[in-house]
Parts: sequence; C-alpha cells; structure tokens
Amino acid sequence: MLGFITFADKLSAWFGKAFAWLIVLMTFGVSYEVVVRYIFNSPTPWSLDVSFIMYGSLFMMAGAYTLSKNGHVRGDFLYRLWRPRTQALVDLVLYFFFFFPGIIALTLAGWKYSSRSWGYTEVSVNSPAGIPIFQFKSIMVAAGILLFIQGMAQVCRCILCIREGYWRVAESDVEETEEILTKQASKSTDVR
Repeated sequence: MLGFITFADKLSAWFGKAFAWLIVLMTFGVSYEVVVRYIFNSPTPWSLDVSFIMYGSLFMMAGAYTLSKNGHVRGDFLYRLWRPRTQALVDLVLYFFFFFPGIIALTLAGWKYSSRSWGYTEVSVNSPAGIPIFQFKSIMVAAGILLFIQGMAQVCRCILCIREGYWRVAESDVEETEEILTKQASKSTDVR
C-alpha cells in the first residue's frame, strides 16, 4: 500500500507541477493582449480562448495534486474534532459513495465529449479566430484518470489510518515563501 501511495503522490505531483507552468504562459499571454489592445489598439481574436484553455487545463490537471496534499475545500467544523480513525472511516465511506462515482462519471462523460469533439475537429465558437479545442477536451479524461489513481491512494491512506490511528501525510515537495522568510529571519537574529 505504501508503494502505491508514493507512486500516486509522485504522479500527481509531476502533473500538477508541469501544468502549473501554464500560469506563467497565461500571464505573458494576458499581458501581451493588454499591451496590444490598449497601447496599439490592435486586439487579438485568440487571447481569450487561449486563456480559457490554459486555465481550464491547469484547474483540471492540478486536482489530483491538490487531493494528495489534502488541499480541497472541506466543511470540517465537526470533522476536525474527530479522532483520526473516525475521520478515516468517514472519508472511506464518502470516497466510495460520492468521490469514485463522480470521478467515473467525469471520465466517461469526458470520454464521450472528447471523442465527439475529436470526430469533427471542434474549434472555439467564442472568437472569430476559430482556435482548435478538440485536443483540450481530452484533459477531462486525463484528469479523471489521475483523480481516480490519487483517490485509490487516499483510500489506502484511510485504511492505514484505521489500522494505525494516525494519518500518513504526503511528502512535502514545496515550501511556502513565508516559511522560508521566517527561517531566514530567525537565522539572522541568531547570528547577532
């Protein structure tokens, strides 16, 4: 089980980090559009579509990574008061009754939607540029598969928590800037 959890976490982290770079591309794309629209009075017909495509792709592909880090929104005003075993038992039930049926529905509907889009090489109707979007519809299927794999890892975490009485958290792979600055500040005060 631990091997599968590690595999799923690393897979989710790799895809999450790879697609996170879309933020940088989106920033440059939107900045370019602002400059050409308001300074040169020459707006592009493709900018809005490309921004939607990149944001949607980022949002979908980062879902599994967020799940591995326990970062999704949770109404936990009661949950946080429970013992870890109770939390794991409730999570386990919810994964099978809600999460997996939803993810399977997303993947199957995404497959149908994507294959239809590939069939007629769909283009965007939001702008006159006619940006091809059929290939991006496949993101729904890929995101569904990644979420399913990460969901199975979370189920393994629940089972281990029920057995052992504590949660196994994913390895830390990023550090918040605030934490880095706090460490640097404490080191500089220690030196004085």
